[in-house]
Amino acid sequence: MNEQKNEDRPCYILSIETSCDETAVAVVKDGHEVMSNLIASQIETHKAFGGVVPEVASRKHVESITLMLDEAVAASGIKMTDLSAIAVTQGPGLVGALLVGVVAAKSLSVAISKPLIGTHHIAGHIYANRLVGEIHYPCMVLVVSGGHTELVYMKQEGQFEVIGRTRDDAVGEAYDKVARSIGFPYPGGPHVDRMAMESEESIDLPRAWLEAGSYDFSFSGLKSAVLNVINQRKMRGDAPISAAIARGFQESVVDVLVTKAIRAVKAYDVKQLLLCGGVAANRGLRTELTRQCAKEGIDLSIPPFEYCTDNAAMIGAAAYLKWREQYFTSLDMKADPQLSLEAWGSNTLD
Repeated sequence: MNEQKNEDRPCYILSIETSCDETAVAVVKDGHEVMSNLIASQIETHKAFGGVVPEVASRKHVESITLMLDEAVAASGIKMTDLSAIAVTQGPGLVGALLVGVVAAKSLSVAISKPLIGTHHIAGHIYANRLVGEIHYPCMVLVVSGGHTELVYMKQEGQFEVIGRTRDDAVGEAYDKVARSIGFPYPGGPHVDRMAMESEESIDLPRAWLEAGSYDFSFSGLKSAVLNVINQRKMRGDAPISAAIARGFQESVVDVLVTKAIRAVKAYDVKQLLLCGGVAANRGLRTELTRQCAKEGIDLSIPPFEYCTDNAAMIGAAAYLKWREQYFTSLDMKADPQLSLEAWGSNTLD
């Protein structure tokens, strides 16, 4: 299982991402050049349930993973035997969904005698930025996704220090819950973003700054404030003000995220700020963070929309860190829904 590293030969990593409800397979060359990047979305399936059903997601992954593997290699223009390694999201995520990808990756690794690289999902989101440009260290990362809201300090490549995290709802979860209360279908985040950007009115909603100097986040109070506004208007018989609520909610979220991210950049004296995760596709957040970074003279990196949401190319970019160090994963690797980002990074540097 030990692939001999050859500096003169391109590194082609086939990567698999099945942490939630997207079946994704990609081939990435040398950690930054995307040869193919295929995604089978399950949104229409889960829309009927108002959210992701883990058992259903796992079954859909099983149905499509084998075909996706073949198609991703074919689309890349190389042969299966040209691959250097097989990478897969080991965690975090839904354990049943993760297992499908892990078993597929192990099976392919054995079948074609290529090394296996277990990869961290959030490290993938972070290194999605490497698919579009260089990352300059030390840097600060604002991670905003369905299940994660974190500020991560990276002193050097592959080293992660979480300096702030959500204490309750992640920002993506808050968006979906507010969207549901307004009446939008799943996934509701893009609907709230669109309505917020189009609305001319806004209601004032609270900001959860927490303790002085804290880089942690909390959005459960904001979500409750939105529900209170909606319920009070219903009891009074007032007309809905969905657009004003959407804009007020988004302004509160963006204000807290941007303010804390920029404060962290200044405190840690970093060279660059990276934005990543599914909510990085939010136009309100992208616009305000770009504006504030330009004002403060901060170098900002934001992946294009297709690399913000879950995809396999980002997993290939992160896995390349381990490939370069020839740090491979044994075949007894288990799916780990609680996999630590900091531990995964420290292993990369061993």
